[in-house]
This record gives sequence, C-alpha cells and structure tokens, in this order.
Amino acid sequence: MTSIYTKKGDDGDTGLLGEGRFSKASLRIDVLGNLDEASAALAVARSAIDDTKINLVLSRIQKDLYNMMAEVGATPENAHTFRRIDKACVDWLEQQIEQNLEITGAPTEFIIPGEVSSSAYLSLARTIVRRAERRLVELHTREPFENPHLITYINRLSSLCFSLELLENHRKGVSTRAIKDL
Repeated sequence: MTSIYTKKGDDGDTGLLGEGRFSKASLRIDVLGNLDEASAALAVARSAIDDTKINLVLSRIQKDLYNMMAEVGATPENAHTFRRIDKACVDWLEQQIEQNLEITGAPTEFIIPGEVSSSAYLSLARTIVRRAERRLVELHTREPFENPHLITYINRLSSLCFSLELLENHRKGVSTRAIKDL
C-alpha cells in the first residue's frame, strides 16, 4: 500500500518544486498554506451551493489556486515552468464579478455577512483570500517573483467572493443587510 506521508518533513523542513529543503516556518510555506486554506474554504462554500454555474466557477478557481501554489511553491529558477496564472485568468475573474453585479448591484455600505450559510461560507473564503493576498504581497516584497498577475489575481478573487456572496443572498431571496440596518 502506498503511504501518504514521506517522513522527510519530520524535522520541520519541506521541499519546494526544485532543489533544496526549506523551513516550514518560512514565509513562502506560509503563503502556500494560506492559498491551500483559501481553496478549502471555497470547497466548503461550493458544497453548500446548489447552483451548477457557481459551482463550476468555484471549481475553476480552485484549479487556479493549485496552479498558483505550484508557481509560488517552485524555486525561483523553476517558477516559469509552472506559470499558468496570466492576464486572461484575471480578465475572467473580472468578467465573473461584473456579471454578478449586473444581477445584484453593488452595495453602497458595509454589509453584515451571514444571511444564509452559503453566502456566509463565501464571506469566510473572502477573508482567507485576503489573508493569502497580504502574505503573497509580503513574499513579493521580500523575494520578488516575476509573474505580476499572481497578486492581481488574488486581489480580484476576494472581490469575486464578495460578489458571489451577494449573488447567493439574491438567489436565496434574502436581502443583504448593511451595518446601518442593525
């Protein structure tokens, strides 16, 4: 039987896609963990959403996040080999956001998440994506990477999560409450 553990990381280091071992406490590994957590949060949201189109959007995003993790998880000399996130990916996210806002409109005030479970899960995913973005920006500041679309993509992804949260409330027939409504 094949094992799912290697025992190579028992001393607190791990491998990237390339040569060498790196501390599991490194910023790069933290970024990878945040991206992985964002994908898992989107999986939870996807499991709660009964709309095929939204599920396909979320599945594509999860694939994009895995592609992003491969590029970020590669050593600098190998990163280009794993580059899949590009301007077309960012443009697609922007198109999805615009389509959602055509249906829901954009709120003019801060909203309170949690009207229905599926929208609450999307709100949680948005906050995790925002954390991943902050850590990715920090990584880029310390160890610049070549692909300018990674930061733009993750920034748009949080906006898409927000627009999907609004769309889920709309689809479920509930009003998105603003802070002033409380």
